[in-house]
Amino acid sequence: MLSRRTFLGTIGAGVVAASLEARAEERPARKKMAIVTTEWRHMSHAWHMGERFLVGYPINGRWHRPPLDVVAAYVDQTPANDLSKDRAKEFGFKIYPTIAEALRCGGDKLAVDAVLIIGEHGDYPVNKLGQKEYPRYRFFKEVVEVFKKDGRTTPVFNDKHLSWKWEWAKEMAETSRSMGFPFLAGSSLPVTWRLPAVDMPYGAEVEEVMCVAMGGVDSYDFHALEAIQCMAERRKGGESGVRAVQALRGDAVWKAMAAGSWKAGGWSPELFEACLCRSQTLAQPPTFSDRHPTDKQMREWVKDPVAHRVEYADGLKATMFLLNGLVGDFTFAARVKGRDEPLSTLFYLPPNPNVTYSAALMSKAEETFVTGKAPYPVERTLLTSGILAAAMQSLSSDQKRIETPHLAIRYTAPRESLFAQH
Repeated sequence: MLSRRTFLGTIGAGVVAASLEARAEERPARKKMAIVTTEWRHMSHAWHMGERFLVGYPINGRWHRPPLDVVAAYVDQTPANDLSKDRAKEFGFKIYPTIAEALRCGGDKLAVDAVLIIGEHGDYPVNKLGQKEYPRYRFFKEVVEVFKKDGRTTPVFNDKHLSWKWEWAKEMAETSRSMGFPFLAGSSLPVTWRLPAVDMPYGAEVEEVMCVAMGGVDSYDFHALEAIQCMAERRKGGESGVRAVQALRGDAVWKAMAAGSWKAGGWSPELFEACLCRSQTLAQPPTFSDRHPTDKQMREWVKDPVAHRVEYADGLKATMFLLNGLVGDFTFAARVKGRDEPLSTLFYLPPNPNVTYSAALMSKAEETFVTGKAPYPVERTLLTSGILAAAMQSLSSDQKRIETPHLAIRYTAPRESLFAQH
């Protein structure tokens, strides 16, 4: 015979079990994700980004674990320090020999709910324009081919610029629109912390913008262009595209610097100074910590200066610098109508290993995967991809000004500020 206590305990356990089952049914099923990458090694973008979906990431003062499971991967190249096999063994996903097999998890139909494309790092050809021919377009095309054959699509994230070739970049954006799947792309710079935490006032009348950065061409200049674009796109009238691009290198940069204004062939000295004043890595002569560099010192320290001058269709002017030896970070400044002083900030990139910027970017990829809606338009990255391609063409054509009627790209930026603030 059951005692009253035993009876009540049995009833209570049944109620708890039923409650847990009900809650389990209420919770959405975890989504399945495939990673398509060039290589997966320590400090690679797959390490920075793909592993956020294996172990989670800190954001807003807490450790967040995405509601997605990595179930498959395609890795194009496996150098001696490859990590993909170890990660697959530890976290229980399989590496497939083709992209199609990865997306179908070895079966005959699309078996994932999200695709993370990382086409950065690895041993790939460099063309006559100096562009490294990363296979982002090929990766994207093979993903889309599965979508077409299987009659279903998923959200897709593409790391960095869409392609080194403008026609391919344009096709990628158009394909996502025509097939109706969410597509996010780009750099981590627009979503990292800013010091100070400012954004371009929405609808502001902006006259000239600038980013002073470090790194190499066809690589870090893309990040700097995205930093410029995420601010510029918020201006009055929205984005209407770019009319022309000219890239300068070497002595041509110093000559333009001396011109003293955009109209004279240079840029605003006031904006340049504002950018330097936001830098946390500004070079100094021995024993100094806060001395403004002279023109002579800049020429001595910066061995290979690069500048991209960008003319927008609505009259906005932009200059992007790569000044290795002078700075080791990314700063921005803008001349905004109605403001006495330039609006300026540092796009802050914390040190490895737990870098906030890749976590912030993957939070936007995750949002795209989970909600089925990209938080900002892929047209931003389409435009920056086109600007960079034109700049590389200019550098290989005696630094000539390149007309860009094909970059008449219109879009409206979200009003909400989407960079990391907590």
